[in-house]
Amino acid sequence: MQIAPLNSMAEDAKDDFAVYSLPLFDGNSVLGWEGDAYWFRVEDKAIVAGRLTEKIPHNEFLCTAREYADFELRLEAKLVGEGKNAGVQFRSQRVAGSSEVSGYQADIGNAWNRPVWGALYDESRRNKMLAEPGADLGKKLVKPDQWNSMRVICKGPRVQIFVNGERTVDYTEMDDAIPQHGKIALQIHSGKPAEAWYRNIRIRPL
Repeated sequence: MQIAPLNSMAEDAKDDFAVYSLPLFDGNSVLGWEGDAYWFRVEDKAIVAGRLTEKIPHNEFLCTAREYADFELRLEAKLVGEGKNAGVQFRSQRVAGSSEVSGYQADIGNAWNRPVWGALYDESRRNKMLAEPGADLGKKLVKPDQWNSMRVICKGPRVQIFVNGERTVDYTEMDDAIPQHGKIALQIHSGKPAEAWYRNIRIRPL
């Protein structure tokens, strides 16, 4: 059998993700997740992070109760409002005594005056971009204020991120001390009023 290329999101006969994956979000509740209910709610079959009526004082995260190691994660995300930054954490952990989460993040939105959709950031650990697409690719791929598909594949030290079917990051972790397991988390970044919407969140352990 011919296997669909990793840089394709085509839902065809070669793509068996729907068959072998499990939903992380049931569309009606945040069962299986933990976080501050003030900043996370369910609306229109989506998890909505943040608010359009007030500034967000610090980063907030909704985390899975379970941890995952090697996996393929797919979801759809969109940003609305003045604030334009969010992300999907993976292989991450809560930071004790803080609202922060430490680990990898598939970035969403803009930062440092450039698009960072599909970039790989190391949140509350090395605090830097580990890999990111060129600015032109980021602008071309993303549909502003609309749903965008995201895909994260982790297998051993290799991390790949895709936005709307196109690979934006192919990163190999060289530091053996970095854990290859952890929680999945949805972020809304501190700053101006904004909402990050997440839906159709599914995972396939590898």
